[in-house]
Amino acid sequence: MTSAVILRPGSRPAVPTYERIGVRTLINCQGTYTILSGSLALPEVVQAMSDATCQYVHMDELMNHVGAWLAERTGAEWGLVTDGCAAALCQVTAACVAGTDPEKMARLPDCTGMKNEVLVQSSHRHVYDHAMRMVGAKMVEVVTRADLETSISDRTAMFAFLGDAADRGQISLRDMAEIGHRYGIPTLVDAAAERPDVPNRYLQDGADAVAYSGGKCLRGPQAAGLVLGRKDLLQAAHLHGAPHHGLGRPMKVGKEEIMGLLAAVEMWLHRDHEAEWKRWEDMLHHIAEAVISISTVRTEIVPPGGRSNVAPTLSIYWDTSHVPITNREAQRRLAEGTPSIEIPLRGEGLSVMPYMMEPGEEQIVAQRLREILTDATAHGQITSSAVPAAVNATGTWTIHLRFLRGEARHAVTLEQEGDRLSGRVRGQFSSSDVQGTVRGTEIEMRTVLRHEASSVSYTYTGKVEGDTMSGTVDLGEFRTAEWTARHVG
Repeated sequence: MTSAVILRPGSRPAVPTYERIGVRTLINCQGTYTILSGSLALPEVVQAMSDATCQYVHMDELMNHVGAWLAERTGAEWGLVTDGCAAALCQVTAACVAGTDPEKMARLPDCTGMKNEVLVQSSHRHVYDHAMRMVGAKMVEVVTRADLETSISDRTAMFAFLGDAADRGQISLRDMAEIGHRYGIPTLVDAAAERPDVPNRYLQDGADAVAYSGGKCLRGPQAAGLVLGRKDLLQAAHLHGAPHHGLGRPMKVGKEEIMGLLAAVEMWLHRDHEAEWKRWEDMLHHIAEAVISISTVRTEIVPPGGRSNVAPTLSIYWDTSHVPITNREAQRRLAEGTPSIEIPLRGEGLSVMPYMMEPGEEQIVAQRLREILTDATAHGQITSSAVPAAVNATGTWTIHLRFLRGEARHAVTLEQEGDRLSGRVRGQFSSSDVQGTVRGTEIEMRTVLRHEASSVSYTYTGKVEGDTMSGTVDLGEFRTAEWTARHVG
């Protein structure tokens, strides 16, 4: 069944494709990163989404049946589909803060008179805390079990636990959940890029809810998340999201993503995970064999080191005196080709993650890597960047930043020894150490400014001209800005 669409006589629209709008496709050798568009949806997921878009349903009725279906498949008490894992963190936190009292729900993120403290181990803080803080929650850091118990008050709404940091903290999930149950405080686990295996390790340890990305290892819709846990808590979280008019209304998950996520869960339960692992290893061996004959190149297959992006990786190293190209230059050349190959650095070498690679792509990666390293061996030459400093940037400077939209004022105090810079930068809300170099009249300064668990890297590059400096600052995922500075002391 398809909807009828009336076209003007003689019209035959061209369906947009990446190629038609000028976008290069890429080979993903990094893993399930959202900026690289996550994973590729399985064919069964695409089919489920296509089928879902052809009919109307009542969204509350759909989600109620989805909750029961997920419970049956996963062994959890209930399930919820959200608009990604970060949306799940937000909606579950909102449910813990405001419950389902409509007056309280309407006031969020104003938490006046509500429980709004989230207790979290210091080693479990991460940038996605923002999804909980946007509810109006205050993150309270603890280190030991004693800290956790003494920090509990009538303001405590929730405990937060990062699955990938389970081995970094002093409080186990089992202990945290046990304390939470004693005080009636829910524990939420962020397991975004982890495997949602059955039985669920986190629910077995007592977690009240565990959140996953639907568009990572599940290979479901990129704009979907999966939450498993207590029925009352997840049903409350649903009321804080679309189609209801709570804080999570902008985080709308459509019927297509919901049904696609169910297909991904069904496929997860039937996929041959051992065969997938064998395919990944075969890919890595193929790439290694293509480059190992190049002088000084060495490779190593490394087992996964955490709970996220669980797959083997291939490390590739070489001696730059024989293969005169840096790993960053090799990475750049791989990224600039067609198709683009996105590959991470590892130490002084490169790392190939096959988790999101499609069959046959290992041949393209192997060929391009071999070409780049062979060409460098034959023609490359690493030039020395040891240009002596021609200026001295010691002193205090005021910096004027001009963003794509908006501007800011920072200040930096620098000490220069030879071509090396060190000092302290003061932003609008925080300060941090700064390191850098001066080559001739060219300057580079690097710092990181933080707020809560969020951080922004600043890499200033530019030119020193007397009492002024100017150039461009690289803001990482937030692109670039222009900057000028004036010497004030």
